[in-house]
Amino acid sequence: MRYWAEEFLAIRDRYGKRIGIVDQDGTHTIAEVLDHAAGIADRLQNLGFGVGDYIATVFQNSALAAAASYAVSLIGATDVPINPVLSRGDIEHALRLTGAKIILIDEKSPPLPVLSVPVEDVRQIERKPLSRLGWPEVDLDAPSRIVFTSGTTGPAKGAIHTHHSRWTGSILLRASLPFWPDSHNRVLLMTPFSHGSSLLTFAYLAQGASVHLIHGVDPDVVLPLLATGDITEMFAPPTVLAKLTEAAGLPRYAEFKPKLTTILTGTAPLTQTVYRNAVNYFGDIIRVTYGKSEIFNPITILDPQDTAQAYAETESEGLCVGWAASGVRIEIRDENGNVLPQGDIGKIYLHSAHMFTGYITHTGLNMLEPGEFHDTGDVGQIDGRGRLYLVARESDIMKSGGYKISPHEIEHILAHAVQGTEFVVLGYPSDYWGEIVTVVAQRPPADWQDILKTILPNMTSYKRPRLFVEIDDIPRNSIGKISRAQLREWISENFDLVEKPQPAFVAKTTGDQ
Repeated sequence: MRYWAEEFLAIRDRYGKRIGIVDQDGTHTIAEVLDHAAGIADRLQNLGFGVGDYIATVFQNSALAAAASYAVSLIGATDVPINPVLSRGDIEHALRLTGAKIILIDEKSPPLPVLSVPVEDVRQIERKPLSRLGWPEVDLDAPSRIVFTSGTTGPAKGAIHTHHSRWTGSILLRASLPFWPDSHNRVLLMTPFSHGSSLLTFAYLAQGASVHLIHGVDPDVVLPLLATGDITEMFAPPTVLAKLTEAAGLPRYAEFKPKLTTILTGTAPLTQTVYRNAVNYFGDIIRVTYGKSEIFNPITILDPQDTAQAYAETESEGLCVGWAASGVRIEIRDENGNVLPQGDIGKIYLHSAHMFTGYITHTGLNMLEPGEFHDTGDVGQIDGRGRLYLVARESDIMKSGGYKISPHEIEHILAHAVQGTEFVVLGYPSDYWGEIVTVVAQRPPADWQDILKTILPNMTSYKRPRLFVEIDDIPRNSIGKISRAQLREWISENFDLVEKPQPAFVAKTTGDQ
């Protein structure tokens, strides 16, 4: 079957004259984007590429990025999207794992480092009217897209998504939105196209809606844009929300009042502080989802009214991310793989029709068995209403005095006590204590530790933080997730740990650094 050609042609025939993408080059109709895809696909076939080939696409957010990804699908090849901000070593790692023989680029983007694979500038490729003819049949179980993990626990792995799972994921994403996007909807996307932005772009275009693509988060661009009324929705992970709400408090932005109907957020846990600040500025319009490179959104859903209710709860073991989306199975298991009853905390396992089929790693292919669940590496629980709570990454769980401690639970308590301050809780290694519960506060008020002293006695003794430190900006990786490893490294570079009689940090002198 000519799977993608028929899919894309139906979109073009129905919605081709509508504006599909707005980017730094201007506006592009849906037909223009798909016709450019046909031209790129034709060029790739003339170069000898087709079914079974891996093709890297390295783009900033743009209509060209969407056209290039469509083009790779048209010829039945496998798209390997790569974030252009990655280092040469990380890009070469992705190329080496997949065996990609060509990289599609935009010459007007910042230049890439010299790589071992030739590049093709799609900006120079002319459009070709999309038709049903000339495209190969597609094996639905063959690889369609390789999504690389963030690499926070080792070398990045490539999650393999088939043509069938990619198509299914797009349908489920559209079906799970709290609205049906059409010509009246335009979503603002700022995160890398190699991750979540591409999924929402394809979902919106498939419904005849439009997307506005920009590079990164610049309040001078974003806040005036949100005040125009042209943008109806915005995808903003917690880091983006934090940056925008902090900037919105500055006098020079006072005239810009956002006119959004919905904020879609995900990729990382949304803390109480960031949520509260965002609601104060944007209103109760925040929708939470849980997503991973291994399973295209959505995994779980928490619509705005449910988000408001969940974040009003004062006691919880983690952060609520909502109910399982259609077709998603969630199991909470113990360390031996046994399924735990509702309410118990354990490892989160997932299964769905739109999940990945395995990994490409530096040691080769690691494929899932039929029906096998994915071990997310996250720890959580399902409450009495069936909602999933994220307690922590398994690697972030602290062990002190023989107890296992969730950082999210403590961060939740601290955020209620010192509003407006973002906290990160981590275990700092200690020869005497094992790990010491440590609080890192981002630009807190001067009296923050005095405030915490009033609530710490009410906490379970082994969960009480013992070490406290301030930082200007919490370090994060390329997709905005907090890096506790970098925080520990920063602490060790700037402080000495005194373990007895009570643990304390002592700032290193200039000569010690």
